[in-house]
Amino acid sequence: MRMTKTIKPNEVQRDWIVVDATGKKFGRILTEVATLLRGKHKPCFTPNVDCGDFVIIINADKVEFSGTKTESKFYHRHSGYFGSVKSDKLADLLANNPAKLYKLAVRGMLPKTNLAKDMIKKLKVYAGSEHPHTAQVSKSEGK
Repeated sequence: MRMTKTIKPNEVQRDWIVVDATGKKFGRILTEVATLLRGKHKPCFTPNVDCGDFVIIINADKVEFSGTKTESKFYHRHSGYFGSVKSDKLADLLANNPAKLYKLAVRGMLPKTNLAKDMIKKLKVYAGSEHPHTAQVSKSEGK
């Protein structure tokens, strides 16, 4: 009789994967990145262990959006005090801080547990085509 193998946190093999966002749809990239961060592409996937890979997104500001999302979509944050709702337009976030935009969007696709904090830390986002992680990259460039 075969037993299902569950992996322990110290047995996880992590890779570095580079994703090029040039000319791709925003949501399609995010679902791919969330799957890689979670580790669901691995045969040893265990739901209660962070077994995902490190993901580097380059050319984050050259991503495409369908429709009029860049002008009509807003991201809101609230401190809890009355009248303290702050809103950022998608176009402004993409121009000023694309890393925050990607992390906000990917965070919503990860499980709502403490594991998600560790998973989101493995996401690195860069607006240009250069990144400082060249020594660690072992997987395909521009997957």
